[in-house]
Parts: sequence; structure tokens; C-alpha cells
Amino acid sequence: MSDHVSVTQPDDENVLFLESKSLGGIEGLKHGFFTRKGGCSNGIHAGLNVGFGSDDDHDVVAENRKRAAAAFGTSDDRLTTVYQVHGIDVAPLERPLTRKETPRADAMVTDRENVMLGILTADCTPVLFYDPVKRVIGAAHSGWRGSFAGISESTVCAMEKLGATRANIVAAIGPCIGRASYEVDSGFRDKILTGPRGDDDLFDLSIRDGHYMFDLPQYVYRRTIDTGIGIVELLARDTLAEENLFYSYRRTTLRGEPDYGRQLSAIMLT
Repeated sequence: MSDHVSVTQPDDENVLFLESKSLGGIEGLKHGFFTRKGGCSNGIHAGLNVGFGSDDDHDVVAENRKRAAAAFGTSDDRLTTVYQVHGIDVAPLERPLTRKETPRADAMVTDRENVMLGILTADCTPVLFYDPVKRVIGAAHSGWRGSFAGISESTVCAMEKLGATRANIVAAIGPCIGRASYEVDSGFRDKILTGPRGDDDLFDLSIRDGHYMFDLPQYVYRRTIDTGIGIVELLARDTLAEENLFYSYRRTTLRGEPDYGRQLSAIMLT
């Protein structure tokens, strides 16, 4: 685990993103786990909602994406996101993609500069990857399903096809729903325990009978460690608990709200 570095972009409507120590301060690389700060969405989406899949006004979402790209020193046409399906497919990119070209995948990799790889989350786990020797980057959406199936391994394999060396790769795991916030039922627990890294210590008893509190960030951390890459860093931030900074699908569900925003995690070679 690590303490994070907070970075505010004062010239860009106070957009705020968090950096990891492992990926921060590297020349030729930009990365960040964006919060909801600095956007122009209102109501239940208030803040920097970058999800076109939400019910938010698409023009507003487009403006938020423009602000996020500007915080990286680039334009929104360089920002590429995928249609995430909780699987293990990885899209290799030679250039940014338009919305019409968006593939169904849960990760992207590239060795090209000024291609901003973006993952959208609202409790699931974003993971950013970088090989500093071969200058290959990756970004993955790792909910429990994707992590269970091996999305980190798929991303690392896709980076290797672009010339990356596994032992050189550094990964940072961003904010997601935390152990104290993520209640699951016994069927969920049984499934995790039958799979790789399904360790019993990932679960605490809940106050409700037949339910448990699940440590998703630690599960993703262990599954990513198992890829054999060089460094894996975990930012311990709970998206449900920190409402002022993050959107949360579970929070929305508990409140019976009709929709929720999505925050962005991104990485780019410069």
C-alpha cells in the first residue's frame, strides 16, 4: 500500500487527480486517478462525470472529458475509453479511437505517445501499468469478475506483445470500494474461494447473517502480484466512503438513486 500524491490543476477548473508514488514524477509519463472534483455536472452526477453511459447530459460529459484531457496537457480527441464488460479482453491501440470505434474490452495497451488510455469506474478497480524501459503502458478495469478471470494477466501479456518485459512493469491500483464498505453474500464468497487467490482472510463477517465484507482492493492487488511484474502499488482509497471525492455505484444502490457518475483513471506517454 502507499500514501498517494494529490495533484491539483488550478488552471483547469480545479480538476483533481491522485498519483501513485511508483508512477509519479517520471519524465515522459502522465498518469492519474481522477476524482469528481472540477467538473460541470449537476445533481446526482455533480462533478467530473466522464461516463457517456450515465444518464447525464452528453454535452456536459463531453465537457468533463475535455477538462480531464486538458489536465493531462492534451485534447479530448486523444482520450480513449472502452466499452467495459467485466471480461479480460485487451485492446492494443496504435492511435486514439473515436466513440464509434470503441471496442468491447476491459483494458488497453499502447506504445504510442499522446494516446490517453482511460478507464471508467464507480467502485470497481482501475489498474495502470508502465514498462519504463520499453515505454509501453496499459490500463485495466478490474472489478471482481475481471480480476477473478485474470484481467491483469491479460493486460501484461498484451504489453509483452508490444515489447514490454514483465519484470520491468510497474502497476498502480487506484481507488475502489473498500473492505469496510463492500458487503457480499455467501454465494459470492464461495465463488471467490474456489478461484485463484481466493483466500479466506479477504472476508470479515458482516452484521447481517450469511453476509461478509470483502476486501476487493487486496484481492486485485494479489491477482496483480501473481502476474510476476516488478512493482505493484495499492492506493487505499474507498470510493463509497469518500463521497466528496468519488462516485460509487453501491452508494447509489443503497440510496435508491436512479443513476451515478463515473470517474476516470488514465495514463499517457508524452
